Amino acid sequence: MNVRRLIPATAAAGAVVLGLVTLSACSTSSAADGRSSDGKLKVVASFYPMQYLAQQIGKDHVTVSSLTKPGAEPHDLELGPRQTAQLNEAGCILYLKGVQPAVDKAIAQSEAKNKVDAATLTKLEHHGTEGGHSHGGEEGAGHDEHEGEAGADPHIWLDPVKYAEVAKGVGTSLEKADPDHAADYKKNTDALVTKLNALNTAYQQGLKTTATKTFITTHSAFGYLAERYGLDQEGIAGVDPESEPSPARIKELQTIAKKDKVTTVFFETLASDRTAKTLAKDTGLKTDVLDPLEGITDKSQGRDYIEVMQSNLAALQKALGAK
Repeated sequence: MNVRRLIPATAAAGAVVLGLVTLSACSTSSAADGRSSDGKLKVVASFYPMQYLAQQIGKDHVTVSSLTKPGAEPHDLELGPRQTAQLNEAGCILYLKGVQPAVDKAIAQSEAKNKVDAATLTKLEHHGTEGGHSHGGEEGAGHDEHEGEAGADPHIWLDPVKYAEVAKGVGTSLEKADPDHAADYKKNTDALVTKLNALNTAYQQGLKTTATKTFITTHSAFGYLAERYGLDQEGIAGVDPESEPSPARIKELQTIAKKDKVTTVFFETLASDRTAKTLAKDTGLKTDVLDPLEGITDKSQGRDYIEVMQSNLAALQKALGAK
């Protein structure tokens, strides 16, 4: 055996191993630090409403990824190994407990230091969701498998005022997670809250005087919106837009539609319009889109949260006979 030739080869092999160990250590350190290779804070959002907040408030100082792909129904999301790794490497996780059970469980087990539950940043309330009635100020007795703590309705982002409260909390959380850019996060938060306040004003003025206050929707996601603007939401069959309404519920909605001069049954972009068309056919009503904004696709009536909410307002004004 040629000892002199073996020694350099062994040394070279050792150097390679050392290099790999060093690279692994750096990768682990970077992941533990919660930052991308260019130093930006890595923010993981559970689904679109949280993603939008992170992008608007974080802007150039963050890299944002969403666990829910565009077009996917968020409620039933199951996480794979890649998404679990994303959570562990995040510098900040934004989620809304009660919307996605699998996500809630994974986040609870995540190693990330900064976890922000939007449900803790505003007050959650109860609304009827089992094909029931949801009116401003009333509490429904319905129960839903996707509801948050103690059966509370998690759809807070559909109320611009509550969404603004969440935005402020997210801004504060990003300031703490990345204090070097705290001033920018505060400025961006203020700008977003200004937009949301303007959206709230548009809804207040646009829905102030209408021929009817009642709207029918396949997805009972609009309880907060109904409460905020004095409307009555009538859900067909709870939060599952794919489910068929019972004959009894169809009959009840026919009575309500006639009594309250309802013109339209709303469905959403991420689900089939079959249920809405079934009811509309049986009641002689029109159908239209009212988007619960759980995701943005090329079928969405707008490019982002603000634009889709403006489209929702226009659809409600038309259906309710706004003056």
